[in-house]
Amino acid sequence: MTSDTYANDPTRVAYKMFRSGIKPWDTLCGEAAEFASQIPQEKLISVSHSQEGVIGVVIVWYRS
Repeated sequence: MTSDTYANDPTRVAYKMFRSGIKPWDTLCGEAAEFASQIPQEKLISVSHSQEGVIGVVIVWYRS
């Protein structure tokens, strides 16, 4: 899932969410890290994570 409503607007914050109740944390974090590695360093804001029951969520925040 991504937020792309305001794509190509340098003032907007975008995100990509990695969510699963089946994949191990190593896989989920690896996918997020791979995506984050493709974003230019000056556009990457942060990476956050959360757990909701058995569902793991990792979100990569960046400037679009």
